[in-house]
Amino acid sequence: MANMKNAKKKIKVIAKKKKSNNEYKTSMRTAMKNVEKAILANDKDKANDALGVAIKRLDKATSKGVVTKNFCARNKSRLTKKVSEMK
Repeated sequence: MANMKNAKKKIKVIAKKKKSNNEYKTSMRTAMKNVEKAILANDKDKANDALGVAIKRLDKATSKGVVTKNFCARNKSRLTKKVSEMK
């Protein structure tokens, strides 16, 4: 356990940031899974809508520093490619 005042504060700050980061990450993952589900269901309209949400969530997580820029670009590219290849 921390003894110094600044160390105690840092523990609180880290916990708060961790909670915020996890919210961004889980919403991003859920949005990506929704796109995959729509693709498996072969529903192009639903997949396009879900793709827009997923891209927004990926960009938000990237801007907050939760995931890297390359992770975001790679996943946006993969999802977009899968949706565009649908019939």
